[in-house]
Amino acid sequence: MKAFILDRYGKKEQLRAADVPEPELRDDDVLIQVHAAAVNLIDAKVRNGEFKLILPYRTPFVLGHDVAGVVVRVGPRVRQFKAGDEVYSRPDDLRIGTFAELVAVKEASVAIKPKNMSMEEAASIPLVGLTAWQALVEKARLKKGQKVFIQAGSGGVGTFAIQLAKHLGATVATTTSAGNAALVKSLGADVIVDYKKDAFEEKLGGYDVVLNSQDGKTLAKSLGVLTPGGNLISISGPPDPQFAQDIKAPWVVTQVMRALSFGVRRQARRLQVGYSFLFMKSSGSQLQKITHLIESGTIRPVIDKVFPFDATNEAMAYVESGRAKGKVVIKLR
Repeated sequence: MKAFILDRYGKKEQLRAADVPEPELRDDDVLIQVHAAAVNLIDAKVRNGEFKLILPYRTPFVLGHDVAGVVVRVGPRVRQFKAGDEVYSRPDDLRIGTFAELVAVKEASVAIKPKNMSMEEAASIPLVGLTAWQALVEKARLKKGQKVFIQAGSGGVGTFAIQLAKHLGATVATTTSAGNAALVKSLGADVIVDYKKDAFEEKLGGYDVVLNSQDGKTLAKSLGVLTPGGNLISISGPPDPQFAQDIKAPWVVTQVMRALSFGVRRQARRLQVGYSFLFMKSSGSQLQKITHLIESGTIRPVIDKVFPFDATNEAMAYVESGRAKGKVVIKLR
């Protein structure tokens, strides 16, 4: 099959188009013919080697964390899916590889594609949808009447998280440029801070939850907009000791994570707020819940550009530029 593979870690490395063997199908796997795959910032970070401590991929390997397509074959233990089903998924860590014509995914990480979506739209959802769900529903337990600050509202996670937070009944603040203000308002943002003109830490206060997706400086400022007892959930790091425990990290890795997050955890304690790091997990059952929200019209996809499969490297570069409004998708079929 045709695929885009990473031969070596590095910021300037390009993915190489190659013919590779079809993926091995395990007993509880679903083999998916890829129709569309989204490109995410994590693809660039994995390529750069930023996650080697927790995701030790051995090169060469196929990148790609989101897929929508059609089931070709299923393993003997699979019960929920059959050949011909239209599905979508975020494959498990250490089993990624959606920049390819076929990908094998664990049954538990797959869901039937929303009926009211194209393959490209469906491919844009799993990673950002699951990230927002696990941050706001699972970790934050966001409730009606609470206030949440979602950074970078016009980005992939932001466009989904704003809609989910509004569905949960929260008041939503976000940062974006003036040019994207109408977009985030249409998604449900109540308070919009133009990050090019205003400092959000001077405009916002008394928030129950912050979803942090930016750098360390932004994280430190964001802790100050929380009310005592509030929680900051970061999807951009630094990882904390609880995360190390969750992934059963070796002692040395645990100590590295403890050191990396020491400063922010100390600042959070001083402000009487909570800090936690979220590294999204694959989940077909959570995707099914997201499917219901999409099919009911509660949440809609936001796609900036669709690239042909041959232009996968160009799609990666566009995501890294930080200019995308919503998601960037690669179309294979």
